[in-house]
Amino acid sequence: MKVNDQEKKALSEAIDRMNEGLDAFIELYNESEDDSELIEFQEETIQVIEKAIQAYGKEIVTNKINTIVKEVLSFLPAKKDDDGNGKDK
Repeated sequence: MKVNDQEKKALSEAIDRMNEGLDAFIELYNESEDDSELIEFQEETIQVIEKAIQAYGKEIVTNKINTIVKEVLSFLPAKKDDDGNGKDK
């Protein structure tokens, strides 16, 4: 392929920009983490949540669910230490 100096410079700059873009994608990939669910809702629960979101909006439902979960889990007993003597960590 024959190119003049101006075309050669333009191709070189295009390759440089492509390499920068590729480096950005590689960095994003390397920094990515697996997206895993903390809990799995039952299908019936999912349907109830979806209905609530339609009725009240996602933000309100999210806040309510977070409040309920924090309140319920606050009643769990403290975790025992590794030797099983029942002392709180």
